[in-house]
Amino acid sequence: MKFFIDTANLAQIQEAQELGVLDGVTTNPSLMAKEGISGDANVKAHYKAICAIVDGDVSAEVIATDYEGMIKEGEELAALDEKIVVKIPMIKAGVKALKYFSDKGIKTNCTLIFSAGQALMAAKAGATYVSPFIGRLDDISTDGLDLIESIRIIFDNYDFGTEILAASVRHPMHIIQCAEIGADVMTGPLSAMEALLKHPLTDIGLAKFLEDHAKANG
Repeated sequence: MKFFIDTANLAQIQEAQELGVLDGVTTNPSLMAKEGISGDANVKAHYKAICAIVDGDVSAEVIATDYEGMIKEGEELAALDEKIVVKIPMIKAGVKALKYFSDKGIKTNCTLIFSAGQALMAAKAGATYVSPFIGRLDDISTDGLDLIESIRIIFDNYDFGTEILAASVRHPMHIIQCAEIGADVMTGPLSAMEALLKHPLTDIGLAKFLEDHAKANG
């Protein structure tokens, strides 16, 4: 499973990169705004700064919701760096844009997926990634993991090359459960990744080792 970090914070991206497990980054307009990044030139410069840190794919989202606008924005974003993946919303014009970019050899991430049907449409249009938002489904008392499982079955049935990118991951068990049912990628906060490192028995065991070492060495 690939690990993407879902943020526009350069310090957190750098920290995840240095941890040695980071495969990519996902961002969106809300995350950019959270970091105080606004204005087309500043946003593009920030994407380039992210690409300078990481080795893998960096999802950059279009703002337009019409076909022509998405094509224009997407081509501008893709020109920033070869690592850029154009993030397209799951709407009718978005599916048409996915096909356009796929034919041009430009990577895409279809975002705001909440059903297996949406994922199937995106895959048929040639999306590189589909992003089902499991946390947001959990928020409305729907099991987001069931959606991941359904998409996995469909994609395996027909050998789609589109990768399942589990988005809106909230905690470490989301990561483990997504790995168990075959999500190709997860994107979430640095805190969820770091939580996988922790276990009380590890802490107890390490403390015991150090205590015994100290006794043995006076």
